[in-house]
Amino acid sequence: MLDTLDRALEHEPDLVCLPEAFPTAGLKGLAIEAKTEPIPGPTTEAVAKRAAGHRCSIICPVKTARDGRFFNSAVIIDRTGAVCGVYDKACPVTSSSDYTVFEDGVTPGPSAPVFDLDVGRIGIQICFDAGFPENWRALERQRARLVFWPSAYDGGFSLRAYAYLHHYYVISSVRRGVSRVIDPLGAVVCETGADDDFIVRDINLDFVVYHGDFNHGIARRIEAAYGDRVAVRNSAPGSAHYLVEPTDPAVTCEHLQQEFGFEATALYHDRHRRAYRRMQKGDAPEPQQPAHANRPQYGR
Repeated sequence: MLDTLDRALEHEPDLVCLPEAFPTAGLKGLAIEAKTEPIPGPTTEAVAKRAAGHRCSIICPVKTARDGRFFNSAVIIDRTGAVCGVYDKACPVTSSSDYTVFEDGVTPGPSAPVFDLDVGRIGIQICFDAGFPENWRALERQRARLVFWPSAYDGGFSLRAYAYLHHYYVISSVRRGVSRVIDPLGAVVCETGADDDFIVRDINLDFVVYHGDFNHGIARRIEAAYGDRVAVRNSAPGSAHYLVEPTDPAVTCEHLQQEFGFEATALYHDRHRRAYRRMQKGDAPEPQQPAHANRPQYGR
């Protein structure tokens, strides 16, 4: 795996994610004590040297031992080689038929935190976490822009669903099957093939997903004004959602929203929720002042 990481680092990435618990994958018959290491430990130290040498952040999934307990962890190492965050798998899978032991002795992590890196705000879920939508929703509420999913298996359609529902990037790094980069509309924009050990993709975490209501014609106006400096795509036909992603570092989504008067889908939905809550109490909805003002809802 370190040889593979070395080859990946030749591409000068900002951030790399390795697969779930890769140092002990396939090792059977070992007690949990033999599969875990402290933080820092031999694996994280080896990865940290590479992170510092290439000025790259690396997500290093290992099983860890801390305070007398064991965790299935993803250790985040920053560009200096320092540990800047740890996510402990919130939902380890049972390894006993009576649900009293999980992953041979792993303790569930307490929460689904986000981590503010220099590239943007990220979240992490691990393998069986894919079966628990509440944690993915928690990451959206904390405004994660990208969720990494190191895993032992492929994950399939569920990852696309989470990306689409919560409008963040999802990137999987798996031990078997296909690893993918999934955009905030649920489209697979890059994936490993039969001969690929890893994939590389440029993405911009300064993006916004907007709804077509009140915003028909926005995509054309942005294209006319900015050309290929901003990508606007509808990769989920029929969903009425559009992804705006600047390709020019000088262009920000905040500026685009101010210039063209549009809001994120999440805010559009929240405006409805605000009105619904009042109506359910028997009160009239309060007037709101959205960015689209009095533009037609369904026409240009």
